[in-house]
Amino acid sequence: QVQLIESGGGSVQAGDSLNLSCTASGRTFRDYAMGWFRQTPGKEREFVAAISWNQFNLYYGEPVKGRFTISRDNAENTVYLQMKSLIPEDTAVYFCATTSRRFDYTGPHEFDIWGQGTQVTVSS
Repeated sequence: QVQLIESGGGSVQAGDSLNLSCTASGRTFRDYAMGWFRQTPGKEREFVAAISWNQFNLYYGEPVKGRFTISRDNAENTVYLQMKSLIPEDTAVYFCATTSRRFDYTGPHEFDIWGQGTQVTVSS
């Protein structure tokens, strides 16, 4: 059974940076795309970023382009989200996600395995 554990959330001021981590267990990490989503109360879960299994392809949601960076360390079974120039609108619970399908990744709809989430709060 795949397990995803996020860490690194917290409360920061606007303009600050924060780094999230997600460690996976239960299967061969390097064979699967990884991603980050976020959600605020009353809203749909929003795609933030994704990285292909081979790290060659990176994808970002429009609100975070140029400010967030996704990366992965396959030796550590961990995916990271570096968040810079944070704004209050980035406040959300951030979820790590992965896919059931090996190798191929065709879009955010592929993600179907989720972590528990970590809270990020940005104050103005």
